[in-house]
Amino acid sequence: MDLIRIICAILLPPLGVFLQVGLGGAFWLNILLTLLGYIPGIIHAVWVIAKR
Repeated sequence: MDLIRIICAILLPPLGVFLQVGLGGAFWLNILLTLLGYIPGIIHAVWVIAKR
């Protein structure tokens, strides 16, 4: 299941974070990072998925 989340995080970072933590603070932070730059959003999403 983590592999699917990581693939989602690469394609659409907020989706990967949403699948891991739901509508928490990490999700909104990831949306902000993705809007500021796609790469920071991916890095944050993979980090959140790997951390939990």
